[in-house]
Amino acid sequence: MRTLFLHTVGICLVTLGLAACSTINPIVSEWRNPGYNTASFRRVMVGGLGGATSVRRNFEDEFVSQLRAGGIDALPSYRYLSDDEEVDEAKIKEAAQKAGADATIFTRAIQVERKTQPGPSYYPAPWFGLYGSHVGLSWSGLYGAPSVYRYNEYTSEATLYDVTKNEVVWTATIRTTEPEDVKAAIKTYVAAVIHALDEKDLLGRR
Repeated sequence: MRTLFLHTVGICLVTLGLAACSTINPIVSEWRNPGYNTASFRRVMVGGLGGATSVRRNFEDEFVSQLRAGGIDALPSYRYLSDDEEVDEAKIKEAAQKAGADATIFTRAIQVERKTQPGPSYYPAPWFGLYGSHVGLSWSGLYGAPSVYRYNEYTSEATLYDVTKNEVVWTATIRTTEPEDVKAAIKTYVAAVIHALDEKDLLGRR
């Protein structure tokens, strides 16, 4: 079973009638600190709050990879936190200060909702939720007959935090569901967050 942290990256492969995630923006709302018209940080630490160490590392590594590809000095929080300690916002901020980072991007789970929709008239292989030990989807009905599938819809939050000023710069609410391909889901989630920050010139790389 996939663990609690993976909830954050369950990218929209099921919502809106199984529409392709590439056509759907998983970010449903955003808030920007009015004191930041633009931002330019020297170094950004990335952190995923909670969950299995291996999954969190993959998630943070993808964030770091995409940020560095855009010319931003980024580093994962797991290099500064022991594997056996519970990761929370305060520890990531403390780790960022020790690493000389002046900003951090971190994500956290907010809630899980069980959804039901009319489904295909066949039995696809079930997917598992990315954030929790929940089976992501379950189907009922006979082959060739109308059916119903049930899945978990996950709400998470991504935050850009100014470590030097001790202020939230930007935050977004993200709604996702279970992916078939975890690695692809992580890439899409990360790309959506970075794209939103770029649009608002909060990464200083326009």
